[in-house]
Amino acid sequence: MEFVRTPDDRFRDLPGWPYAPHYASVPDGDGGALRMHYVDEGPRSAAPILCLHGQPTWSYLYRKMIPVLSAAGHRVVAPDLVGFGRSDKPLRTEDYSYARHVAWLRALVESLDLRRITMICQDWGGLLGLRVVAEVPERFARVVASNTALPDARGIPDSAAPALRALYAALPVPQTMGEVAKGFASSGQGGAPPFMYWQKHCAESPRFTPQDVMRAMGGANLSAAEIDAYAAPFPSERFQAGARRFPALVPILPDDPAVPDNRRAWQALGWFEKPFLTAYTDGDPVTAGQHARMQEEIPGAKSQPHTTIRGAGHFVQEDAGEELARIALEFIARTPDA
Repeated sequence: MEFVRTPDDRFRDLPGWPYAPHYASVPDGDGGALRMHYVDEGPRSAAPILCLHGQPTWSYLYRKMIPVLSAAGHRVVAPDLVGFGRSDKPLRTEDYSYARHVAWLRALVESLDLRRITMICQDWGGLLGLRVVAEVPERFARVVASNTALPDARGIPDSAAPALRALYAALPVPQTMGEVAKGFASSGQGGAPPFMYWQKHCAESPRFTPQDVMRAMGGANLSAAEIDAYAAPFPSERFQAGARRFPALVPILPDDPAVPDNRRAWQALGWFEKPFLTAYTDGDPVTAGQHARMQEEIPGAKSQPHTTIRGAGHFVQEDAGEELARIALEFIARTPDA
């Protein structure tokens, strides 16, 4: 598998980011290996808190939470998913699949031999992390899910897939984040699911960049230097295949190859009795309402103090990172390991 590696000097002197890099090797699924980066702070003897980011971010997203969690005596492991941050970036979009991302993340967890894990997951951090929980539940002590989902096209008949794919093909390419927002606002008009506007923009717009996404969705208080930090892993278009690919991998149609695996994961999570907390925001148009299914179908979510974080958007770590960290710490304190 051919890949690129972002030069180290791109990560120097980033605001709020004093953390030394750590690396692990994972099988690439094509006979070779890829290097995954992770932050590792706090005492190594402590049970780990695994912080999982999504698209188009990297572990920098957790910079407001890492010091709060580690100061409380916890080990904090925040990896960069393959294609993001300081991790290797396969060059072909075809090299990225949902199944491979799950395998890469599971390989990292097993390579570091993480156990008694508290997982904090957002966006694709949940789409991947919940799959790993379903596959190796014995490694996890509890889960905190925020602004994420485990989609499996539930409720969409198989017969609808061809028509929905034709709708996607016919959509004009949204060239800017503003046009994507208009697509979300037009929910239901023309029959195209709003998420397709996001998929189309990321996959096809020549104007897609991670920094534009963060400028539009990352919170009003992001400085120019912080926005540049989100651009750091991507010095050119050549490095963006993974960031462009992720939305297309979300299985929103019933004939998607990831649907059977996600349905099996839901079945496995139906037996997950360890503590499971949802802490979604009130301002996320992407994952609004997805917490309800987790609360209903995951046994460990029963009778937990689920909460709504007010005044925050999709990237909760930016808008309310310290609050989410405190919620996680209180949850850990209330639910000692079995």
